[in-house]
Amino acid sequence: MINLRDHIGEALDRPITLAVVGAGARGTAYAELAARRPDRARIVAVAEPRAAARQEFAARHALPPERVFRDWKELAGLGRIADAVIVATLDADHLAPAEVFAEQGYDILLEKPIAPTEADTVAIGEAAARTGAMIAICHVMRYTPYTRRLREVLPRIGDVVSVEHLEPVGWYHFAHSFVRGNWRRADEATFALLAKSCHDIDWLGHVVGRRAERVSSFGGLRHFRAERRPPGAADRCLECPIEPGCPYSAVRLYRDGLRDGGTKQYFTRVMTGGPLTEEAVTAALAEGPYGRCVYASDNDVVDHQVVTIEYEGGVTASFTMTAFTPLENRHTKLFGTAGQLTGDGRFIRIYDFLSEETTIIDTSLDGSSAAEGHAGGDAALIESFVTALHEGRPELILSGIQESVDSHRVVFAAERARRTATVQTLSNGEHPL
Repeated sequence: MINLRDHIGEALDRPITLAVVGAGARGTAYAELAARRPDRARIVAVAEPRAAARQEFAARHALPPERVFRDWKELAGLGRIADAVIVATLDADHLAPAEVFAEQGYDILLEKPIAPTEADTVAIGEAAARTGAMIAICHVMRYTPYTRRLREVLPRIGDVVSVEHLEPVGWYHFAHSFVRGNWRRADEATFALLAKSCHDIDWLGHVVGRRAERVSSFGGLRHFRAERRPPGAADRCLECPIEPGCPYSAVRLYRDGLRDGGTKQYFTRVMTGGPLTEEAVTAALAEGPYGRCVYASDNDVVDHQVVTIEYEGGVTASFTMTAFTPLENRHTKLFGTAGQLTGDGRFIRIYDFLSEETTIIDTSLDGSSAAEGHAGGDAALIESFVTALHEGRPELILSGIQESVDSHRVVFAAERARRTATVQTLSNGEHPL
């Protein structure tokens, strides 16, 4: 196996080889994108505990039995058998494989968040520094055509003074993922700001281009609570007499997913484990966690949160994450000394104070759901990662481990601020990495 660290700056005359740890929705999507260019990248191994997902992944990528593993430890037991590894396990299972694979000489594409605790996040950063591994974090918002264009035109509004940014999670998305789904409890996954919005806090820092110095935050779990349960509601939507009038009906969401494409269909596949059939949906509604009443679940993460950040030089930003919106693109306003920039994930509108004219730029791609590839960010991330390794160009990685650890620390500080009703001051010292 050729060690890419010995060939930085040199193009390889063969495809890079990739192992995938975690063949869930994200790991599978990243592997599919990498496999589109077989001249540049090949999937050579998978580790996945679920037999059906493991077998489906192996068949899709024509993997031999000796390269199909039940868990990452079996894969690691063979030593380094690929150039790089995509780690897309559950959030709590990032630290151990990241450390081991870095020690073995792998370069790593690590799904966000880096880890569910600040200590584990820093530990992964330290592993990269210790071993020289290139660890890229899947902050796909940095890679979208929209973001690239926004950063290009941002100087047209002068010096940025303040920012207003909204993440409209969407009522049924929130119910699926953060009330009924894998991210509903902080003790089993992590807090909502890290799970859902570390993208956004990272993106704000990327756009502002300054280090965060102080953070405050407010929010809580207001609606999806037992005391908000309507009279007569059943524990499961399938048997609930008021289900037809409930906007959070699991029956409506997942049966719509049988007919519709896009996000609802994606969520329905997650809910059934894959099959898009009436029988599979009915069984999951009757027996699985996704069929529960949103007022009778065991969720505890916040359904709305506001974060205020002060950056170097006094630049300020306010960020809102809320469940109570349509499923739509993020909305951003950047206020500058010479104009205002407004963006919605596709269109950029620049208002010039001098001319009093508005310029509209269409960046051509919209949508921010997993089913739509995060507005082109998924594909651009994989292209950057593969090219960086194939051509020895690490500068193509826009979400390296050090800057990602820094932005995660802002998220952890914001959650501490929310819980303690304090303003958190971030360290002015050098980064520990």
